[in-house]
Amino acid sequence: MSVFAKSTFNASTYSASRPRYPQQLFEYIFSFHRGGSKARWERAVDLGCGTGQATVELRPFQEVLGVDPSPGMLDKARAYTEGLGAHTETNIPAFKFVQGSAEDLSKAIPEAGSVDLLIAAQAAHWFDWKKVWPEVNRVLRPGGTAAFWVYTEIRLTDHPGLTPLITQFFQGQDPVTSIGPHFSRPGRTILERYLVDVPDPSKILKDGALEPLHRTFFCEGPPFKPENAEKHPIIMRSEMRWRDLLGYFRSASALHTYHEQFPEDLDAEEDKRLLGEDLIDSQDSGGDIAVRFWRDLRVGALEQTPGTQVRLEDKVVVEWPVALLLTRKL
Repeated sequence: MSVFAKSTFNASTYSASRPRYPQQLFEYIFSFHRGGSKARWERAVDLGCGTGQATVELRPFQEVLGVDPSPGMLDKARAYTEGLGAHTETNIPAFKFVQGSAEDLSKAIPEAGSVDLLIAAQAAHWFDWKKVWPEVNRVLRPGGTAAFWVYTEIRLTDHPGLTPLITQFFQGQDPVTSIGPHFSRPGRTILERYLVDVPDPSKILKDGALEPLHRTFFCEGPPFKPENAEKHPIIMRSEMRWRDLLGYFRSASALHTYHEQFPEDLDAEEDKRLLGEDLIDSQDSGGDIAVRFWRDLRVGALEQTPGTQVRLEDKVVVEWPVALLLTRKL
């Protein structure tokens, strides 16, 4: 997680390259919250809010608070939400952003029992749950909901045969040919395991104030999926240009760490595969590990499905498995 707080980490590039969360996901969470007999819609909190991508979707609530340890991320989130008022005629909540961590919300949220919905999008795998569950219990009011989710490695919808190549790039063990060893652990491992290692609140809290976790997978589900978990079809899907897919790969925190360890890779010899399909003056040239992997996928798509269009402006359908945890304050 520390990569995001480094001065060399570009929050703008990260925000522009990350996928958007589907509206169906928020509708699912809001429906769960609405199902509680004491549900209220006054205050929502986004833990690890980053640039505010999920924060802005909490519009059913009157007040929305974003919490993040990175000042750079918070600056982008403030700018993002301030711009909403100029582009919409609908009522928007009062957004506020403060620096803090999920493990200690005493400064960000000093009032106990004051939060109706607490979320964490693509952040929960970093949490210390021995500290987070007591804080969740403290800040939620009775009937309040906590919703934590992550998305895992991409899948190319029309090219399932490339999944092993994607897994090797993101989860491989070779520190030279894979960025897998350069992710922060154990957080990344928890994400790769779809949050199944997140303990139930009852394992941490003694008073049983939170419902047992409701585990939901919007995907086929991993082989280690708990028996009582719900399974739904993929809902997080996007049509991207091949050019944008490279931008997504470049936004990986592990790639940033990889190039700190292997700076010479940034000057690697040009990967000339498919250069005839690309623009001569394109910024998408080079030969570093991200470009090599990106071209591996494009070449692989051509080999597995002859005639596939893989030029920079051509589109490719990308999907992300999502794992969601839900609980409610009794």
